[in-house]
Amino acid sequence: MDSPADAASGSCGEAAEFSVLSSPLAPWKGAPLRVMIVTERPLEGVMSLVAPDGSVAAKSSDRHGGAPYSWFAEVAEPGAGMWHATLALDHATADCSTITRDISVSARKPDPQPIPSGVFWKVRNSWNHATESLFSAWIEKLFDAPPDQALSWKAWHEVLRDRSRNFLFNYLGRGEDNVQTGLRPDCADFAYFLRAYFAYKMGLPFGYSNCSRGTGGRAPKCYQWFDMEHPEVTRPPPPPEQEIASATIADATPPGQTPAILNLFARPQSAETPAAPPKTQPKHPTTFSEYLRDVGDVVHTGAVRAAVSDENTDFYTVSLTQEALRPGTVYADPYGHVLMLVHRVPEVNGKPGVFLAVDAEPDGSITRKRFWRGNFLFVQDPALGSPGFKHFRPIVRDKNGSLRRLANAEITNNPQYADFSLDQSQMSAEDFYDHMDDVMSPEPLDPVKAMTDAIESLNEQVKTRVTSVENGRQYQEKHAGEVAMPNGPSIFGTTGAWEDYSTPARDFRLLIAIDVVRGFPDRVIRLAARYAMPKDKSIGDVKSELQGVVASELASRKISYTRSDGSQWTLSLKEVIDRATHFEMAYNPNDCVEVRWGAPENSEEASTCKRHAPQAQRAKMSSEYRTWFHERRWPTHT
Repeated sequence: MDSPADAASGSCGEAAEFSVLSSPLAPWKGAPLRVMIVTERPLEGVMSLVAPDGSVAAKSSDRHGGAPYSWFAEVAEPGAGMWHATLALDHATADCSTITRDISVSARKPDPQPIPSGVFWKVRNSWNHATESLFSAWIEKLFDAPPDQALSWKAWHEVLRDRSRNFLFNYLGRGEDNVQTGLRPDCADFAYFLRAYFAYKMGLPFGYSNCSRGTGGRAPKCYQWFDMEHPEVTRPPPPPEQEIASATIADATPPGQTPAILNLFARPQSAETPAAPPKTQPKHPTTFSEYLRDVGDVVHTGAVRAAVSDENTDFYTVSLTQEALRPGTVYADPYGHVLMLVHRVPEVNGKPGVFLAVDAEPDGSITRKRFWRGNFLFVQDPALGSPGFKHFRPIVRDKNGSLRRLANAEITNNPQYADFSLDQSQMSAEDFYDHMDDVMSPEPLDPVKAMTDAIESLNEQVKTRVTSVENGRQYQEKHAGEVAMPNGPSIFGTTGAWEDYSTPARDFRLLIAIDVVRGFPDRVIRLAARYAMPKDKSIGDVKSELQGVVASELASRKISYTRSDGSQWTLSLKEVIDRATHFEMAYNPNDCVEVRWGAPENSEEASTCKRHAPQAQRAKMSSEYRTWFHERRWPTHT
């Protein structure tokens, strides 16, 4: 197979594990020339793009990442001829000082590579350490920004159409990124879509599974796998256990009542009708966008939460190390959410290191957020599946010519990977978070800086909720009538307007995040050896200082939301925390935004409220549903 990125010339480039990728696939003078240099080693240097006449057309010393490390440079109007991509190392040795790669730029636009009939792209490359590194570097560049900058988009296509971010924009030379798709992936779709997009551009294999969401106290299980060379079955029937479960529940449900659990099965449908196989042959997708839409109709968080011992899956668990937790690593939240790592910020001068990740919400918005206990939930519960950090399972070409996924033992013994690990499955929640603290911040932390960092994480989480609640307010203004509320645990995962504009899962996580900040001073005392405790202060003095930091920081940080009449109302982070009990019943989009932010009754803040959820819905919310939030206990289906 052709290599998507050539190893840099000579033994110097090979020893440093360098790869050089140019974009577009066939460079020509009528398209910007972009070049990426990627290495696994933490080297410093200056990248240059040298024109055919010997002049330096672009230069960059900005090194991204932390395994892999990468440099980017671009020339808007490259002249035809032989270009040279070079990396001059800051700490040169006798054997290695400059990495060089030649790039030929054509004077005319080359013809696009032909695509075999019946598929969407030709597999011309293989997944290995080099292509995985390129995937990581592409992901990191796609969501790059200073760590303290709030980063969000209303839809994923806004990211991909940003040429300054997307190194692979129109990489194939077909104008493929100029097409309007209208796709709005949720969290699981988003991870699959990014992987599929990269595979499509680079000519790599891709596949996805048809999985259950988990029933009867058992973890999700995958039953069918579809690779991109056989897209003829794009909308398979639900997994057998879902059909059996839905039929059993429907039979046991009294006439006139809707079984709540049916809302969890398969694709959107009426609450009264259980999922069933399609009656007609599904339409064969004709474009990559249509293919993605069909992928999104099948995949969901169950595919990421499958049991760690199950090998018939799209993901495998990895060890908790800086080397393994690279951009493109997926996180499976046991409560049905998926995030993807995009960058690691190293620990500096006692300020905690942090992993940054992105996720997609049901309304289609994309947000970058930091790893911390309030965003990345972890609990060992067989009924929920296996949580934690995972990599996409490598897809290889078998001897008989068909595509397949590597098994765990094959990944372990493959020198290109060798990163499969069951460690996470043997950790308690406290062990997991303590271990992640060690990975992000190997050196002892300044307790005050760590406390401030936790508060900033909570602040980011509250700001993200502002956007979600505002989306619900805008929906209310444009649509008459009430949003139907599911029954039971289905409030956390269903379809339609409730899925898009309610916030039960977000509020559940917010309550946990509030607990983390409130309990942080006690955590520091419990793990005193983990922190750089001042020698001139007692444990009690440190705890008092941290409690003071909490009080001052929460009072000084502010958020604003739009009330029902369009006016702005400002809350301090302290007020948000003080209203924690209100967030146990603040997720219903049929309530006004004032109620959703816990405005006290008969207060000036609540005076603009003109809408309340139906009494029947409020009654359900105040029953056992509220207990789930109050006890921080995610309901499981039996």
